[in-house]
Amino acid sequence: MKNLFFAFLMISLPSMLWAQRPKPGEIESLKIAFFTQKLDLSPEEAKIFWPIYNDMQAEQNALRKERFQKMISFKKTTEIDNLTDAQIQSLITNEFDMRQKDLNLEKKYYNRLKSSLPIKTVGKFYRAQEAFKRELLDRFKGRQRN
Repeated sequence: MKNLFFAFLMISLPSMLWAQRPKPGEIESLKIAFFTQKLDLSPEEAKIFWPIYNDMQAEQNALRKERFQKMISFKKTTEIDNLTDAQIQSLITNEFDMRQKDLNLEKKYYNRLKSSLPIKTVGKFYRAQEAFKRELLDRFKGRQRN
C-alpha cells in the first residue's frame, strides 16, 4: 500500500507543480491590466505609451532569450574547477555584457518615454513596474502555500 501511494505521489507531483505555474500570456495580461489601472492614461497618452511599451517588451524578450542561451553553457559546466581561467573570465564578462545591454535598453526606453509623455506618467510607469513585480511575487507565494 505504501508503494502504491508513493508511486501515485511521484506521478502526480509534477502535474501539481505545473498547475501552480502561470499559463502562457497570463502574466502579460495581468501586467497590462495592472498598468492600465495604475497609469490612468488618457486616450492620447495610451496611443503613445502602448506602442513604446510593446517595442520595449519585444527587445527585452530578445535580450532574455540571448541571456538564457548564454546561461545554458554556464549551467552545463558542472565544476568550475574544470574550466580554464580564460573560460571563467569569459563567462563572467559575458554576464557583465548582458547586464550592460539591459541597462542600455532601459535608458533607451526611458528616453523615448520621457520625450513622448509627461515625466509624472513615466514615473508612475516605473513605480508600477516595481509594484507589479511585488504583486506577482505575492501571488506566487500564495499559490505555493495553498
